[in-house]
Amino acid sequence: MASPARIQVQDSTGATLVFGQPPQRIVSLVPTASEILVTIGAGDLLKGATYHDVTLSGSDQREVVGGFFNPSYAHVKQVHPDLLIAAAFHDRIIEDAKKSGLEVFVYDTNTLDQAWAQMKTLGRITGHELQALDLVRKNIDNLAHVKAKLARAKVEHKRVMRLMGRDRIMTPGADTFQAEMIRAAGGLAPDFGKTGMIVPVPLEDWTRFNPQVIYGCGGDKRAAENFFSRPGWKDVDAVRNHQIYYLPCDLTCRASVHTSDFVAYLSSLIYTQEFANGKNDVHTSGIIDETLLEQDISKDFPYVKKASIINAYVFDYPNKTLALDLKTPMTVLSTLEGWRDNITTVGNHYTPPPTWMPGHLAGINALDTRILDAIGKKSETTALLMTGADMGNLSIRTEKFKKIKVTALVTAGVMSNAVRMGTDEGVFYEPGTINILILTNMHLTPRAMSRTIISATEAKTALLEDLDIRSSVSGATHPATGTGTDNIIVVAGQGTIIENAGGHSKMGELIAKVVYAGVKDAVEKQNGILAGRHVVQRLKERNISIYELTTKAQCNCGQKKSEFNSMVEHLLLNKEISGFIESALALSDAHERGQVKNLDAFNLWCEQMAEKIAGQPIEIMDLTREDHVPIVIKKALNAIMTGAKARIGEENE
Repeated sequence: MASPARIQVQDSTGATLVFGQPPQRIVSLVPTASEILVTIGAGDLLKGATYHDVTLSGSDQREVVGGFFNPSYAHVKQVHPDLLIAAAFHDRIIEDAKKSGLEVFVYDTNTLDQAWAQMKTLGRITGHELQALDLVRKNIDNLAHVKAKLARAKVEHKRVMRLMGRDRIMTPGADTFQAEMIRAAGGLAPDFGKTGMIVPVPLEDWTRFNPQVIYGCGGDKRAAENFFSRPGWKDVDAVRNHQIYYLPCDLTCRASVHTSDFVAYLSSLIYTQEFANGKNDVHTSGIIDETLLEQDISKDFPYVKKASIINAYVFDYPNKTLALDLKTPMTVLSTLEGWRDNITTVGNHYTPPPTWMPGHLAGINALDTRILDAIGKKSETTALLMTGADMGNLSIRTEKFKKIKVTALVTAGVMSNAVRMGTDEGVFYEPGTINILILTNMHLTPRAMSRTIISATEAKTALLEDLDIRSSVSGATHPATGTGTDNIIVVAGQGTIIENAGGHSKMGELIAKVVYAGVKDAVEKQNGILAGRHVVQRLKERNISIYELTTKAQCNCGQKKSEFNSMVEHLLLNKEISGFIESALALSDAHERGQVKNLDAFNLWCEQMAEKIAGQPIEIMDLTREDHVPIVIKKALNAIMTGAKARIGEENE
């Protein structure tokens, strides 16, 4: 038998690595590389990653080895990797790893071409070269599409700036991939004669460039809050015209899997009218292809003629529609449209990000018309829901009892607009959405159909609470009950007449079970959220950043703030300490609800934890200088940070 071909590659430093076979136990300290590995199908080889990667598919099978900036080599070693992927600034870990004989691939990307090259290299290393080539080709084709669309529109290129910073305004240098992404989106990126991933922007440069569009990630709002009300800073076109956008960090800050998707989305924000104008479409509106669902719905529900996913161009981008064609017209109850009679198609339509703003500009009626025309359906006989959750993440769940069968088809996105009804203000609209289609093999009366909405909603909310999904508005203190755009369609069905679908009925029980299971599966597919996700991620969902807290903490014990941050992050990798914080999260919600009033016992636990970390009796200090952090979580974090501060001080003596 011939021996396998040796794999020889070069990393970002030019170092040559040779593999006799693909590595089987990879630890990645670089979130971009982790994302690529999972996307090209090599996720099973990824055995350790940072807490930035805990929402990637398969995260429950990986060890968390710290954060991107402060990973723990001790935890890396516990995974027993045969390959470590690290960034150049992980120099101490790289040195230690190489001394121990561990292969190290140094991964850095400064340009888009380097990003494509890295994808191909990771594909070669892991034996997934064809998948990597497909990923690169998809990105390049998508960028070419944006370029062609803007050429058709003959746009007047706008000045676009990526906002960065907290206490001062900063932006990426002109030589970075972030500036490349702006240019690929048709924008004019700033060039202040400085290079590097982050450069300061003086007021003089700011006013001279006069950005027309500004975007950043969530953390960059701090810079806007600090500066955009001040003279000079507020007097640029983007601020005056409210052309400021905050987008997910894993899109804005990475040259990776979704780079071309982000460029298209950014371009649609910059040139919304041009994207909404059908004359600028590169692709003809209409069906691309149609694929039957793997699960044959018609076997359980004979009134369903066909169940498929229709892929069609709408606003020049592929949209996906779940379409259930019925053999005979039926009544449905839709929370989006109300009661609908003579319906022959029910479905759920996914609109990708580049179509969100153009669709909003066109208006709901025009958007609905364009979608139905593209997929070949009529408004009079079609009941559709709409979502920003990818139809590729559709979940189908079925429950049966004797002759009763119930199926729920669910899509769910909960990261951008989860809300707590009864608490949060209804002041915004963002794509996300939990959409649910419910079918039974019985005939539901109008009363039963109405009651189905309640049973399904209660099951959905129960799942969100069990997963600790937080409100995007008030998540520090409140779990979410849903998103601001959730919808349900209930199909009347055929067969034995059912009058009741409430909690005491078997029909209501089955409806609740399929919805609970369907939403759970859909949330995992779309957002990668698991009940046991890392505590750092759960804090992040409450808008509590360990990095920001430790950076702001006043540490006068001689240590660098990076050393302090590293110590706290590494402590949270300890199962006892992370369990302490997990307990604090649960107690915090109970305390905020008024169910737990006396915290004396918890205060003792905090003292014990601080002393255990410090190795000596100490008095807990108030180092958590954020007003929005609830008191119980504040106490727990103060205990850990005080202990870390004392331990570092002891080690430095």
